[in-house]
Amino acid sequence: MCISDIGTIELLGMEFLAYHGCLDSEKELGGDFVVDFRAKLDFGKAAKEDSLADTLDYSKVYELVAAEMSQRSDLLENVAWRICRAISEAFPELPEFEVSVAKKHPPVGGEAELARVVMKGGCRL
Repeated sequence: MCISDIGTIELLGMEFLAYHGCLDSEKELGGDFVVDFRAKLDFGKAAKEDSLADTLDYSKVYELVAAEMSQRSDLLENVAWRICRAISEAFPELPEFEVSVAKKHPPVGGEAELARVVMKGGCRL
């Protein structure tokens, strides 16, 4: 039997009311944001031992994301960078991960569902 030990953990659709943006209205009224997290890692030991201690605890990832989303920023790039930094500091052994931060219905002078930035992190960059 051939089964790869390398897998992906995803924590998708984390939704937040936050106050990111350059416009005064964004800073005062806030907006709806969605954050996605994806990480590649070795599942070998966790899959065989069935222990949370042997894998990435995504509830901890959520806590880190929520903490960074509560801090105001003008740019989505800054928010994504701070989230990546917090995850890298909390999980320095994480080989590679990706964070996307999206603002729903951004103020662009027309219809747009999302404005999104994607940033990569991890010890194998």
